Amino acid sequence: MMGLGDKMGNAAQDAKGKAKEAFGSATNDEQTEADGKLDQQKASAKNKVEDAKDAVAEKYNEANE
Repeated sequence: MMGLGDKMGNAAQDAKGKAKEAFGSATNDEQTEADGKLDQQKASAKNKVEDAKDAVAEKYNEANE
């Protein structure tokens, strides 16, 4: 199952990305804004991978009960 550390790390990366995006938007810095969006996408992708790993592990455990 997805560990608390993974969840916290992904949430922190997402928050960092939102802050970067907002700062880039406020300062009209397209690169910083894009970097922020990328950080958010990376966090989302990591969450999806962890969810898929959890689903596979759950099915495996159910099959071996």
